[in-house]
Amino acid sequence: MEQKDFTGIGRDILFASRNELYMSLPYLDAALCALAFAPGGGVTLSLATDGETLYYDGSWLAERYLRGPSLTNRAYLHVILHCLLRHLAKKRGKVPELWDLACDAAVESILDELDYPCLGSAPAPVKRIFYGQCRQDMPVLTAEGIYRRLLRLGLPEYELARLQRAFLADDHGLWDPEERSGQERSHRQDQKWQNLSGRTQTGLETALSDRGSGGEAVLEQVRVAVRDDVDYRAFLRRFAAPREVAAVDGDAFDYGFYAYGLRLYGNMPLVEPPETREEKRIEDFVIAVDTSMSTSGELVRRFLACTYAILRSAGTFTRKVNIRILQCDDQLRSDTPIRDLEELRAYMENFQLTGGSATDFRPVFDHVAKLQEAGAFTSLRGLVYFTDGMGIYPEKRTPYETAFILLGEPPLAVKTPPWAIRLVLEAPDLDRTAEQLAEEIDLDELPEL
Repeated sequence: MEQKDFTGIGRDILFASRNELYMSLPYLDAALCALAFAPGGGVTLSLATDGETLYYDGSWLAERYLRGPSLTNRAYLHVILHCLLRHLAKKRGKVPELWDLACDAAVESILDELDYPCLGSAPAPVKRIFYGQCRQDMPVLTAEGIYRRLLRLGLPEYELARLQRAFLADDHGLWDPEERSGQERSHRQDQKWQNLSGRTQTGLETALSDRGSGGEAVLEQVRVAVRDDVDYRAFLRRFAAPREVAAVDGDAFDYGFYAYGLRLYGNMPLVEPPETREEKRIEDFVIAVDTSMSTSGELVRRFLACTYAILRSAGTFTRKVNIRILQCDDQLRSDTPIRDLEELRAYMENFQLTGGSATDFRPVFDHVAKLQEAGAFTSLRGLVYFTDGMGIYPEKRTPYETAFILLGEPPLAVKTPPWAIRLVLEAPDLDRTAEQLAEEIDLDELPEL
């Protein structure tokens, strides 16, 4: 059979795979139809995409289809999930080999959890072992989390090659083009897939409410993909209250009358600048830390260091503060009052995580209620609780704002109370905030993350 005959055969196989996948996963309808098919594109013995077109090798598709239609179904959905999770645009600035492997592993982990006959059998042992090792560090196997783990491990070349063979399914050569026109096109495609991810998330949340078919794995990663970068600094400032401080308020001062008085009387202005102005400052505040066995002491330390840096920055905190830092697992382990930022810095330098049992959030809120009754707070605006999200939540709404800060997307089983604020942070969010703050304050004042 001549090579040109495989072009039509490959296209027919892709259409058949798309139709079969749609029958099993209707919530991916828009994503499955978002790529045009084209042969070539520099692709041999594989599939590849630039976010707009799916390039294929017809002979490779035909060979895999003869071995089993599920192989071509998996390959097709593998490429679609790369796009849906926005792996293409996120490659810039990453180590290419590690990022490609992390993306393939994240996508294959989804495919191996989807319980559909059209996607084939159980994963190979090498993949199951890798998934288990990764889940010790992260509740959701995202490409970002796996990439950070690979960077930290520094695996030898032969081990990376073994993992690449286990997870390889497509060609990533068209990702992250270097030329400017290609970068602009890549940005447009990323916006398109971000919109498709949001649409898919809505469909999944509706379709999976009463099913256990494995689609939860897709939803967990899609939620991570559509989540915008978090500005933790702006979030923390929402707990600030208006306070009058001694400073010139230029915004409330009319320079017209001031200048008119100088012109009319020489050196006598008609009005003087206000000597006070209103600013939003944080005074009464509670920081609660989950010290259960599932919480890493290093992550808690980084969170506190970033929080300290935000509070240390200008215009956020008064000189004298009233912070309570509570540590709790299934019971309250410590309550440390902080009266100024130097005490907070000293606490951070000698920080030790206390606890290690299961998680129950209720003792913290019971203790704060007792502190309020005793008059420990003048005007408590809010409480932030750093946790992995897994534990027993209080049922009643608090009279102050409560935020649960989750480092990384938790499993779908984790349901924070509807009355509480839920903020998902990634380690890069904390690092980026710390870098921005380092430009505003003395580096010696910034605790090491």
